[in-house]
Amino acid sequence: MAHYIDVIIPLPLERLFAYRVTTAEADFLQPGMRVAVPFGKSKIYTGIVHNIHQTAPLNYEVKDIELIIDERPTVTADQLKFWEWIASYYVCSIGQVMRAALPKSLLLESETVVIRNNETDIDESLLDDKQFLIIEALEHRQVLKVQEVMEILDRKTVLPILQKMLEQEWIILQEEVYSTYKAKTVKYIFLNNQYKDEERLKELLDEMTRAPKQRETVMSLFMLQTGNKLVSSKQLQERSGVSRAVIKALIDKEVFIEEEQAVDRVLDEKAKGHKLTVLQPAQQTALDEIRSGFAQNKPTLLHGVTSSGKTEIYVRLILEQLELGNQVLYLLPEIALTTQLITRLKHYFKHQVLVYHSKYNLNERLEVWNHVIEAKEPYVIIGARSACLLPFQNLNLIIVDEEHETSFKQFDPDPRYHARDAAVVLGHMKKAQILLGSATPSLESYYNTTIGKYHLVELKKRYGEVLMPEIQIVDIKDKHKRKKMKGHFSDTLIEEMQRAFKEGNQVILFQNRRGYAPILECNTCGSAPQCPNCDVSLTYHQYKKQLRCHYCGYSTFIPPECPSCTSTALDTKGFGTQQIEEEFKELFPDHKIARMDLDSTRGKNSVQKIIEEMDTGAIHCLVGTQMLTKGLDFRNVSLVGVLSADSMLNFPDFRAHERCFHLLTQVSGRAGRTEQRGKVLIQSYNPEHQILQQVSTYNYTGMFKEQLQERYHFKYPPYQRLIRLTFKQRDYNTTLQAGQWFVNALNQIEHGVEVLGPEFPPVARVRNLYQVHVIVKMGKHHHPNMIKDYIRKVKRSFESIKTFRSVRCNVDVDCY
Repeated sequence: MAHYIDVIIPLPLERLFAYRVTTAEADFLQPGMRVAVPFGKSKIYTGIVHNIHQTAPLNYEVKDIELIIDERPTVTADQLKFWEWIASYYVCSIGQVMRAALPKSLLLESETVVIRNNETDIDESLLDDKQFLIIEALEHRQVLKVQEVMEILDRKTVLPILQKMLEQEWIILQEEVYSTYKAKTVKYIFLNNQYKDEERLKELLDEMTRAPKQRETVMSLFMLQTGNKLVSSKQLQERSGVSRAVIKALIDKEVFIEEEQAVDRVLDEKAKGHKLTVLQPAQQTALDEIRSGFAQNKPTLLHGVTSSGKTEIYVRLILEQLELGNQVLYLLPEIALTTQLITRLKHYFKHQVLVYHSKYNLNERLEVWNHVIEAKEPYVIIGARSACLLPFQNLNLIIVDEEHETSFKQFDPDPRYHARDAAVVLGHMKKAQILLGSATPSLESYYNTTIGKYHLVELKKRYGEVLMPEIQIVDIKDKHKRKKMKGHFSDTLIEEMQRAFKEGNQVILFQNRRGYAPILECNTCGSAPQCPNCDVSLTYHQYKKQLRCHYCGYSTFIPPECPSCTSTALDTKGFGTQQIEEEFKELFPDHKIARMDLDSTRGKNSVQKIIEEMDTGAIHCLVGTQMLTKGLDFRNVSLVGVLSADSMLNFPDFRAHERCFHLLTQVSGRAGRTEQRGKVLIQSYNPEHQILQQVSTYNYTGMFKEQLQERYHFKYPPYQRLIRLTFKQRDYNTTLQAGQWFVNALNQIEHGVEVLGPEFPPVARVRNLYQVHVIVKMGKHHHPNMIKDYIRKVKRSFESIKTFRSVRCNVDVDCY
């Protein structure tokens, strides 16, 4: 009886594909193992075994697998179930989920390169004909791609042959797309054993009187090695103040011995544990209420004001789980936040902290993956949204901090999942406790507590009974009238900043736009330079003296005159973080300012550097975009200035008011986090606006009730569900026709489902592709799975129409 396996292939294909295996292979294979499989004419992919069976597929010719890569599963059975849920809920393929979840180093593809191993002498009599051909080809060329090996041997199944050669160490396989995993090593320096004797050491130092640097280096090593400590080459260089050449000379003289040892990239063995702080009565009450919520098996929402000590509560809960030997997942919206939190958590949990996010390189991510799946000891895994896709073994607690954040939603590419919602489902699958925390919960989560779906715990006092910052709204329309503005700073803001600096405190300035100014405009004819690839004006960047598009990355130099009417009267409109930074330097030349936005935090450790400089007081003022609002903890900030609240209020989105409330409340929470009460100044042309009034009085429930009423009237979440379909193509008319065709097909859905569109978004063309949106609204009584299946069916028909083959169609479920 023939055996078959169904394999998940990392491609946007709706189905699994069957491959033939031998009986021995079928006995050895388990779901979750990786296998290399041929797909298409000559491509080879890494697939994941989904299941093993004996039913031959009818509608296509079955191929054999190339080779088995794993000896034990790389993906757990629970993880496969979770992937299937993501694929079905977010209308994408399981292959796309696989590509998003697996670290790239686990996805071997046919770009693999073969290199001859020069360290092994090859006895040619042992080679068969095919192996001889490969070795001969490698004599003439240094590297061969697997694709080229197929051509040389004129056969498709070459991986088993290469595998045998690999076992004999005749060749080395290397990834060309992604470097394969390499262990990180550190060079340690030891004193040669013959000099361990004091007499010999004394003689050696006497001989070195004419080489003072070498003598100093030997002395330094002797000092550093007390208590049998390992001393790295780098430490020795720093301690003795010499170059690597001096150490190299001592190694050549055999005074020193150098050894390379592998170290772990992601575990910090040096981290020491610290004692827990005593919880305050309000925190203790909240902790007890959370436990009672867990006892009811309900996800719990912790609504605690900014700086109320939510992290301390999380630490208690994490500690309980680690002592029981369980894993904990701690999700955060922003990589910037993880850097500050890691330091805090390492205080308590020593080396049991693992970090997983996209700024980590491939090797680091693979090490985390292996630590999680091996589960040799319990870990707390901190990460941004992709961390919820890891292969957890005994996960028993999931914490989603700042759960209202929009960064938890993946917008491109597929799967377009929301990490908070996915984490709640993962928690149910794993029977784990789920805790969502925020000072400004999202409307959906708070609504779930009112209908009994979630358990609500409130923490209304700041840690140490510190008062909430005082919020003052500054009317800049009035200030402009009275000529009391200096650039974008009102006199009130300048006075408060001077006071803060005089008292030795720091200031945060918030402006939710990067760059210098959003528009460069000609005062004569009013034309503004536009991006050639997108329907947006170019943003003016002062530092690089260029105009840039924030959608596609296009950049050009600043024109000396207007391209339309040759006038030299060019002026900027609006303002971004760079302009604020420049104006600050003019107003306060003696104070240091730093900027925290996408442009200034591109490197892996750039965020950490800014945070450290703020903590040590090297920076007096920090200006930034919404990255600042996300739970950062600066102890010495007494004043927060919001330079313009209006742009956030007037955004064309049904969540604009809710998001504005979140952002302003969160940024206010950065002020006065220790004994002294902080102050917040919000500059606006419309100080009477309802949302600004609610922010100034911390009236979350008022905002919640008002927004909920509007959502009910206009049929928006949480009362309705939204699915957005986006069509992209280079031609305006084809894109519009594609949207119209889809709308006509969707109008056949069950009664009561609204289909809106096709409609062009505010920015209709990005990267030379026109975009059209179609929105599907469905109520609580509709069956979402039936509607999604229908959309899938329509999408399949749509893709088979010749005219629309070049149109890309993306489905985004819960697109807010």
